[in-house]
Amino acid sequence: MQSAFYNAVETVKFLFSNIWVFDIVDIVIVAFLIYKCITFMYDSRAQFLLKGIAVVGVAYAASLIFNLTMLQYIVDLTIRNGALAIIVIFTPELRQALERMGRSGLSMPSIFGKGGGADLRAETMNAITSVVESLRQLREQKMGALVVFEGELKLPDIIRTGTKTDALPSVPVIANIFFNKAPLHDGAVIIRNNRVYAAGCILPLSQNPDLPVSLGTRHRAALGVSENSDAVAVVLSEETGGLSVAYNERLHTFDTAAELSGELVRILLPDPGGSPGLNAAIGRIRGKFPAKEDVDGD
Repeated sequence: MQSAFYNAVETVKFLFSNIWVFDIVDIVIVAFLIYKCITFMYDSRAQFLLKGIAVVGVAYAASLIFNLTMLQYIVDLTIRNGALAIIVIFTPELRQALERMGRSGLSMPSIFGKGGGADLRAETMNAITSVVESLRQLREQKMGALVVFEGELKLPDIIRTGTKTDALPSVPVIANIFFNKAPLHDGAVIIRNNRVYAAGCILPLSQNPDLPVSLGTRHRAALGVSENSDAVAVVLSEETGGLSVAYNERLHTFDTAAELSGELVRILLPDPGGSPGLNAAIGRIRGKFPAKEDVDGD
């Protein structure tokens, strides 16, 4: 017993004595890639692909064990042409994974260009305040809205589906766009570089099959643009008056405009020096909205 324990200890010592720093780095990188692959498969249709590969593997093993010549030939043919078929079928998922890899090393300040300039931070604060106040007023009138804050990944294809405006964000501009008699009210507004860059834009709908049927087109469009880019989409439901933010493929709902503004500040205007500045910014922007908002029909 003691001899076995001694041998195990000596084996561990030998392994650690032969490990270099680059070996540790290699292990960490491989572990990270495996984790990302598992996460990607769990969050996409690739999990069904993994199940299909398992079925093919079982069928191939059965064909070898029981000498099933025809089944072995079919499975072998499937394996030979499977790689090309996977690339064709899962092109959107592969593109999305590569886009995530390209964005993974970037922080929110670099994504939205709000690192340290006081003027840029003030412009962002004005854009957030204008959007939230516009939604609050539209909410009282039981109208819907969809506003997208563009990130580092630009949205030229989406912008081409709408009308360029390139205006400073303000309550009259945004509220008039989403007035239910206005020609552009059905589309989305794109905020680029803290300006109302385009309106009436058509967004891609989410392809997530697990979304509840109660979600309307605006919410599915908001999730769709968050699945294909690093944009932040803000939704005002015309039916319920609910306020939501779609970011990083997730949808978060809020009861009041104050809560919505605080979330947008946290995402779009992170404090480079620590939390006190961030808390102060949230406090200032929340002061513009009532703590409780009574909306008929909510």
